[in-house]
This record gives sequence, structure tokens and C-alpha cells, in this order.
Amino acid sequence: MTSKKNVLALVVLGVIVLGTTFISLSSFDATPEQPMAVAEPATEGSALLFGLTMDGFDIETQTVKRNEFLSDILQRYQIDLPSISVVAEKAKTVFDVRKIAAGHDYTIFKDKSGKAHYFVYQPNPIDYVVYDLRGEASVYKGQKPVDTQLETVSGVIQSSLYETLEENGASPDLAVQLAEIYGWAVNFYRINKGDWFKLVYERKYVDGVPVGPGRIESAVFGHEGKEYQAFYFEGADDERGAYYDENGKSLRRTFLKAPLKYSRISSRYSLRRFHPVQRRWKAHLGTDFAAPHGTPIVATAAGVVEASAYGRGNGNYVKIKHDNVYTTQYLHMSKRAVKRGQHVSQGQVIGYVGSTGLATGPHVCYRFWKHGKQVDALAQVFPPSEPISEKYRTAFNRTLNAQLQVLASIGFGKQSNLEVYSTLAFHIDQLFEPVEKDSTRLGSFTAHVL
Repeated sequence: MTSKKNVLALVVLGVIVLGTTFISLSSFDATPEQPMAVAEPATEGSALLFGLTMDGFDIETQTVKRNEFLSDILQRYQIDLPSISVVAEKAKTVFDVRKIAAGHDYTIFKDKSGKAHYFVYQPNPIDYVVYDLRGEASVYKGQKPVDTQLETVSGVIQSSLYETLEENGASPDLAVQLAEIYGWAVNFYRINKGDWFKLVYERKYVDGVPVGPGRIESAVFGHEGKEYQAFYFEGADDERGAYYDENGKSLRRTFLKAPLKYSRISSRYSLRRFHPVQRRWKAHLGTDFAAPHGTPIVATAAGVVEASAYGRGNGNYVKIKHDNVYTTQYLHMSKRAVKRGQHVSQGQVIGYVGSTGLATGPHVCYRFWKHGKQVDALAQVFPPSEPISEKYRTAFNRTLNAQLQVLASIGFGKQSNLEVYSTLAFHIDQLFEPVEKDSTRLGSFTAHVL
């Protein structure tokens, strides 16, 4: 038995090391990277930056200015236009120089005469592109090492979810994830003072600086006297992970509550409303979600696009038939992203927020039909999606039990990582019995929690 536990400990340790080494976040596309150019050979003890030796170079980091192009920058460092043209051509299959945008950092490796040898552009805190300006020149991508840690946050809402997350040391971006996870049950456009939450989530660091949250692993949200629990689970490597409640029921319902990830309700379904443009009382058979111009609008359920057109009152709109019972419509778009007859999936972007047609500001009017009659979308109650497969029930229960213990240990207010890790380590032994089944999931979960 002792030998078996030692082997398991080694397996877990190996998974942890591999997980922390290879976890990364990237906004790049799937274009294969070009072979890395050979930099100046580094001597023992040489300092590296972006994988390049710093020996013999003056390093200068700047920010791309508005209306500034690569040619503007490189000419300041003694790179002539023909050479810049060669680099730009080679960059097309790696990272087109036209994507270099104002506000992002770049680093120049220059010699004592001020001539640039390398130009390194950072489209985000993790990814970077190296433009090797020496000789025949080359361009390749790279990534800074990312350290992913599991952290917790909790809070009682006094004003807004965004502010409460920020006040408790977490990224406000977690609010968007919560809106997606609980979109079926919690009305995030009417959060009440006194609502509360506890979260276990990934947090990513580059050079010791947080660069944003990763996935929420588990959560409990208190809203209007009810508690809503959510646990992320992946049944197998070839299956997409999803969130389930404590009974193993999927949190994804037939319809999402709203066609936007996070916004505010500016006007509700009403049989009598004063129209702000027509200046008269009339029925408003939809729900208006106000959001910034260009915000993506998503289909609230899978279906077929019945109409994608422009109308004088509706502006740019999309209408989707979901089945023989339900139909939805999305009005006042700035731009439509689907065509008539196209099949769409739940959560797929179908257009972008605008103010076309009879609208006073950017929003989407969301209309809902049931059996051919327009009804209040927010008043509808839908059955849950399929529960977790029975073949994964044992593995899910292990994950559930360990995460429940962690959530129960979280108090309200900031909590250190040491407290979290101690709690996780205390309960991790629960996952080792029985070991024979679902060992892949066990290793994956262990890597996450540690």
C-alpha cells in the first residue's frame, strides 16, 4: 500500500510540474510558428530578454504612438526603407505589421551606434513577436512564461458586482464569466444589495504581475434568498468542459437569459410604454439591453436564421427560429453577422450592438415568441440541459466533494493563497479512493488545485 501511494504521489508531482510549465494564454491564431532565428550566442550567465541575449545591446522600451507605423519606428534606429519592406513581407505569414497598434509596447535591441538589431512587439502581456533585422531578416513569435495559480475571492455586494470584485482584490472581468455561468438563473441586470459570492478561480501572472483571471473552477452565488452552485468539470480529454450544479445537472439551459454577456436593461417588456422616438404610448413587446456600440450580440439558443435584414423601425435585425415553439429576434444592430438560412449555435455571435432604426442610443431590443405569440423573455422558465454522463459520475463526485470543502472554508473578505492551498491539500486525499477508475481526471484535477 505504501508503495502504491508513493507511485501516486510521483504521478501527481509530475502532473503539477508539467501543468505549471505549459499552461499559457494566447490571443494568437493557430498559424504555425516560423523556425526561430538564431540570436547572438549567449555566454554563461548572460541575461536574456524575450529569449535574446542582452549582452552588447542597449535596450529601449517604448509604446506605439497613435498613427505611428513600423517604418516610422525603425527609421529612427538606422533601418532603411528597403530593409523595412523586406521585413514587412516576411512578417505577413507570422504577424502582419499592419496589426501593430497604438498603445502597445515594443522593445528595441540596438548597438552602441544606435542601430536596431531586433524589434520586439507585444500585442498583449504574454505574447510577443520578434523581428530580427540582421542579415536576411526573419520574424517569429514567442510567449513569456505564465504562472497560473488557484486563488479565491468572496464578497457581499453593496453597489455592483464589478466594484465588489475589485474591492476584494480580484479582476472585475470575473463578472463576465459569472454572467455566462449563471445566465440561466441569476438576473445580473437586477443584482440586489446583499447578494454574495464565493469563487475559486485561476489567476495568471507574467513577471510576477497579474494579467487577468483564468477559468472559474467553482462558485456559489447567493441571490434573492437562494444559493446557486457551479462546478467546472471535464469528462474526458476529447469532450468540452462545462459547469454543473451540486446534483450533476448542467447549468446551460435551453435559452440564455440575455443576448449580451453583460450589460443593463434599459427598458422592459410592457403592454404600455411611452416610445422615446415616436413620442406616444404603445406596447413594447421586447426587452432592451443597453450596451456600448459594437458589443457582440449572441443567439440565446440554437436555431436557423429566419431573417437577416434591415427595416425602417427595426434597423438591422436578425430573427431566429429555434423549433416549432420558440422564435427570437434581435433589433437595432450596427452590423449583422449571419445570413438567412444559416444554422447558429447557442452563444454564437450574430451581430453587434448599434442604434439603427427607431433607436435613441446603442442597445439591442430582444423579442421572444412562444407558439407564435410575443411574450416576456425574462419571465420564461426553461428545463435544464442533459445531466452529467453516468460514466463520469464517480469522477465528478470526487471533484465536487473537494471543491465543496474549499468553498466552505472561504470567509468573506480577502484570503491568502496559503490558506487556500492548505485547505486543498487537506482534502486532496479524498480523491485517491478508488484510484483504479478515472485516473486521468484525478491527475488533471490535482494539477489544477495545486
